[in-house]
Amino acid sequence: MRLHPATQIMIWCVLVAAIQFLPASRLLMAGGLVLLSAFMLSRHKFIQLVRRTRWIMFSLWLIYAYSTPGEMLFDASFSPSREGLIDGGLQLLRLLAALAGLAILLDRLHRHQLMAGLYSLLAPLQWLGLSRERLAVRLALTLHYAEVGMLRALSWQDNLRSLFEPHAEANHELELPVYRFTFADAWLLGSVMLLLWLAMR
Repeated sequence: MRLHPATQIMIWCVLVAAIQFLPASRLLMAGGLVLLSAFMLSRHKFIQLVRRTRWIMFSLWLIYAYSTPGEMLFDASFSPSREGLIDGGLQLLRLLAALAGLAILLDRLHRHQLMAGLYSLLAPLQWLGLSRERLAVRLALTLHYAEVGMLRALSWQDNLRSLFEPHAEANHELELPVYRFTFADAWLLGSVMLLLWLAMR
């Protein structure tokens, strides 16, 4: 089944939004399902994304562990709280589920497909007199180079230097492919919006 790129981007956005509202029991089920899907469909890219963000996730877990009030894990002044460890673990699961969905999305969409999807989603900007073509290209290129920076084993100095280097795309015209929305797109978007509504209840 060939889905419109905008549909696939929206599904990922709804996934990220929905997991923020899920209680712990449902989050464990939904997060486990998304992680399993990522391992089956985009294992290599998912592992790379996790490897590049591991210190951010570890820092997030420590922040929750030591800043959330609750029962101390052991009798010491530097002890993390039990509630903080649990809340931090749930936040890590939410982040891992978002990365898993992103890995699947980036594996399914090439750069031009990503631009085409963003171009469709940014259509309301025309009512404000803004250029959705320019914004879609900038967003897609930003995501592309952010992904490249995460997947390449570069030091922070190299990553900073690369931000100021000119890229070949800056001197070439880019053509966006045209995709048509189908009944499958409408059905899936309706389904994921229903799931988001149920998650928020």
